[in-house]
Amino acid sequence: MRIVVFSDTYPPEINGVATSTLYMKKTFEEHGHEVLIVTTNPFSNEITYEKDIVRIPGLVMKNMFNYRFTWFYHSKVTTFIKKFKPDVLHVQSDLGVGFFGRIISYLLHVPAVYTYHTQYEDYTYYFSDFFKGHFDRLAKNAIRWFVGVIADMADEFITPSKKIKNYLREIGVESYINIIPTGIDFHRFLPQNQDVSALKKKKEELGIDEDTKTLLCLGRVDKAKSVDVVILDYAKYRKAHPKQKMKLLIVGSGPHEEELKNMSKNLGLEKEILFLGKVPNEEVGFYYNLSDIYVSASTSETQGLTYLEAMAARRIVLARYDDNLYNLIESGKNGFFFYDEDDFVKKLELILSLKEEELEKIKDDAFKKMDEYSIEKFYERIKKVYARAIKKNW
Repeated sequence: MRIVVFSDTYPPEINGVATSTLYMKKTFEEHGHEVLIVTTNPFSNEITYEKDIVRIPGLVMKNMFNYRFTWFYHSKVTTFIKKFKPDVLHVQSDLGVGFFGRIISYLLHVPAVYTYHTQYEDYTYYFSDFFKGHFDRLAKNAIRWFVGVIADMADEFITPSKKIKNYLREIGVESYINIIPTGIDFHRFLPQNQDVSALKKKKEELGIDEDTKTLLCLGRVDKAKSVDVVILDYAKYRKAHPKQKMKLLIVGSGPHEEELKNMSKNLGLEKEILFLGKVPNEEVGFYYNLSDIYVSASTSETQGLTYLEAMAARRIVLARYDDNLYNLIESGKNGFFFYDEDDFVKKLELILSLKEEELEKIKDDAFKKMDEYSIEKFYERIKKVYARAIKKNW
């Protein structure tokens, strides 16, 4: 099978869609299929052609977490894709490159599969901020209309979680919806696959010794990810436990990084809330293994790959409750939910009071979830959807 995947983001960028696209490419190639990626170009202002990756330059929207907006049609790339002779197209994003994928489907009469990855209503504050607080309701209504339109343009429609399927039904999407969570290559997160000497050296650099309890928050640093909530909750815990040796590592970059650094400084925690910035995709597993506990307050995730990655790295997960985590985390069994600032403090106190054998049991139960989210199961599920899309176009 020859597959073209259209995505506005791809490694070296680090986010859920980029990771999903990378895993998709790797697993289908490992099963003997050919995969061509069409994505944006963070390296050049020219269209570049690698062996199996076409990169298209675009306008960087600095106020929208550096989203790279490309034009909807590129004749040279169309010719290149035509020569590739795809059997199916997979659209992973919506505007720019994603819309280009829909045009290719129409022009070349190739079936298109679409995955809805991003719940855009959680990001309308970007427009609201731009228009000084106006038009937020208008933006939300426009998004709902747009999602309905693009859903009808695909032969097969995928969401990564039941939460998003329910949302789509609520806004009137009637298309058949496949729920397929992204699988992960959990081996690269396992503690035994890390460079022990490099971990030790990095901990020394960051001032993490054996008595230091280390929390990790990883991902894009913006309002939708609620990193500010993690910082404020952490500050409340530290106020109650000032003598405990702790660090909070924030890995990632984004438009609110400087604002959050100032927040940490104003809280008097700049020496223990460490902003490590953006790291290469292949090093993400290393940073999970620097920590004891993975924390997140985000409620904008469509699936939440970082929780799975943390579980694969055998880290304890402490997450703000969200519907998409209902089938993933059983609070107190394979991770922990918190609901507000006070509950965060209570749950962190509980985690840090547990004995080593109790922690290992929680990690074991979390790791058992990896089979359900394996790359192989992801491949089998996606392959069936591709087959249906192709059959519809016979």
